[in-house]
Amino acid sequence: MNPSTGFTKYLSVSLLSLLVLGCTQEQQNKLGRDIQNWTGTDGVLEIYAGDKLVRRFLKVDKISTAMGTDDGKARDYRFGYGYLDENLNMQVDPGEKKVYFEFSSYSTIVFFENPR
Repeated sequence: MNPSTGFTKYLSVSLLSLLVLGCTQEQQNKLGRDIQNWTGTDGVLEIYAGDKLVRRFLKVDKISTAMGTDDGKARDYRFGYGYLDENLNMQVDPGEKKVYFEFSSYSTIVFFENPR
């Protein structure tokens, strides 16, 4: 490894640390959310019909609110991308593909970070 590369990484980490330490708690929380959205999370989205689980999406990194093209107002549905867990076994199996999904704001959903 080139010695200057190691120094550059050390300098970058040091500067980032100083920047974060100089932020208020609110700014640090926002920065943390921004970094989490940028890097993604291992989210799980479950959709229920009554008390029955009907769909599960794995490895969801973000759920977004749809916005109107002309008026810029929030729409009554959310959307994102994730792997459809067809057999509901909490793992991405061969053949289960990443898909786009939408659900109504009035749906019964649970969104959580995968505990594994």
